[in-house]
Amino acid sequence: MDGQLVDKATRLLGWRPQRWREVVGGYTPSRRFVVRDQNHRAFLKLGTTPVTVEMLRRELSAYSKIAGPFIPEFLGGLDEDDEPLLAIEDLSSARWPPPWDAGSIDAVLDAIHTMHAATADVPLYIQVQAGRDEGWTAVARDPQPFLSLRFCSAAWLDAALPELVAAASACPTEGNALCHGDLRSDNLCLSQGRALLLDWPEACRSNPKLDLGLMLPSLAEEGGPLPEAILPAAPEVAAWVAGFFAARAGLPPIPLSPGVRPVQLRQLRTALPWAMRALGLPPL
Repeated sequence: MDGQLVDKATRLLGWRPQRWREVVGGYTPSRRFVVRDQNHRAFLKLGTTPVTVEMLRRELSAYSKIAGPFIPEFLGGLDEDDEPLLAIEDLSSARWPPPWDAGSIDAVLDAIHTMHAATADVPLYIQVQAGRDEGWTAVARDPQPFLSLRFCSAAWLDAALPELVAAASACPTEGNALCHGDLRSDNLCLSQGRALLLDWPEACRSNPKLDLGLMLPSLAEEGGPLPEAILPAAPEVAAWVAGFFAARAGLPPIPLSPGVRPVQLRQLRTALPWAMRALGLPPL
């Protein structure tokens, strides 16, 4: 390993890592490592590009302010140059769904509800997501990226858009609940009978129903229950979530994060039918 990185990790952890294993995963080009010596283990994340540096700085701030049984142990962070470093407990031995079962779903929902009931001095939604929360209004301005996915005809979209836009507009993003902002199975694990939520750069105070709703399409796509089985009578959330993915899944790939559009497309496949059922829209 690069000696400068080893020295930085040593100062952060208080012990010198002797073994390094780079972890491949995630949807950003951050570098990730599991490190250890004879007595300690840790997980490290290193920002490597302007986008990942900004995200990691937000995540460091979140970890310093959030506490609870739903978040991994924060071992510390360094932000002294253009490659900030985050350290948390090593969760290599945890279980990472899918597959899902009733027990794992209940554990995750308990963790999410506990998070939403917690307090933390994190930014408001608008401070974190400003300019990034358009959905069906963006599709209405330029429908071609969405239509290129061949989910529906232009005629169906023209007829459905007014109701989709109205319903999504009725979903508040403001709120005082502590929200994760990016809940998916790859951002959580199960360890010692509890669920732990990871990757916190989008942490904010917002609408807890919306925070939960953003996870439900991926849960259904991975074999879990339909979204309305967990969040019933929430057509505004269903419309907002479907619009979020509809406005993005058909856009060009992100050069340094090529996996983002495919995962958005997978979530759209369950989010759009959820919105259609919730609003009583005609079949595609």
